[in-house]
Amino acid sequence: MQGLELSRKYYEEYGQKMLDGKFSDIKCQLCVGLCGSGSECLGFDDDISQDHDFEPGFCIFIPGEDIIDRQTAFQLEREYAKLPKEFSGFKRQPLSAVGGNRHGVIRLGDFLTEKLGRSDGKLDTRDWLTISEQYLCEVTGGEIFFDGDGTFSAIRKTLKYLPDDVRLKKLASNLLIMAQAGQYNYLRCLKHTESAAAQLAVVEFVKSAMHAVFLLNKKYMPYYKWSFRALRELEKLSELGETFEYLLTSQNDGDTSEIKYDAIESVAMMIIEELQAQKITDAICGDLEKHAYSVNDHICDAKIRNLNILAGI
Repeated sequence: MQGLELSRKYYEEYGQKMLDGKFSDIKCQLCVGLCGSGSECLGFDDDISQDHDFEPGFCIFIPGEDIIDRQTAFQLEREYAKLPKEFSGFKRQPLSAVGGNRHGVIRLGDFLTEKLGRSDGKLDTRDWLTISEQYLCEVTGGEIFFDGDGTFSAIRKTLKYLPDDVRLKKLASNLLIMAQAGQYNYLRCLKHTESAAAQLAVVEFVKSAMHAVFLLNKKYMPYYKWSFRALRELEKLSELGETFEYLLTSQNDGDTSEIKYDAIESVAMMIIEELQAQKITDAICGDLEKHAYSVNDHICDAKIRNLNILAGI
């Protein structure tokens, strides 16, 4: 059983009864679900994931102390701690030095501040450009089982994806890195007999290319160790995963370097074709740098458009 299903069933079996029975007067101010850090919030957990921070549990998000005071929050924490320690063959875990407990009673404002730096979840342009999409993915991922007044659900809805001008800025930034690292610097590093530097160029190319693919799909790119897993589930360009893996794991000597450069150009062309299909570039060439500036020109908000083209990195 995956973590999200385990969490939902545990709440339905025990958590819901606890809240209805002992906290019916404040339940309308609570939000219950499972979101935040952890592969289970993305549905990517497996048997290996169960070695830490995996348990039957859920999050109870509560408002600020002006609505639910410390004493009430403490009582809620105590009752949550009394819930059965084992469910469906899985045991609840004590606090762990590996990662700590991600479940239980959490102030919603504290959760949002930790992830986004904003207790109300209201982001300005600078926030959208600088907050890691990993954290936006953690706030909007997982599942809400119950939301009394709908506050957290409304916040999650506003954060579901990037404003389009921000998406274009990030896309332009990553396209430029792809051009510099893959189309230009990879072969130059090899000509300088700097194989390690060449591989760093490949890494930069793949990272930016993967990010571009997520941006073209209008999906947040998750924590790096789940990026390939998430990539395989995307609607557009998911087939590039195999090429990315080859680029990262192959050597840079002899004929292999030529094959790798051809793969880089193939990735570039496939991404350019998708840019053109989405009508967000006017460039007609295979040079990713020109497409980067063309995508930037499609940004409507002049303040965002006139930022340095790498402002989206």
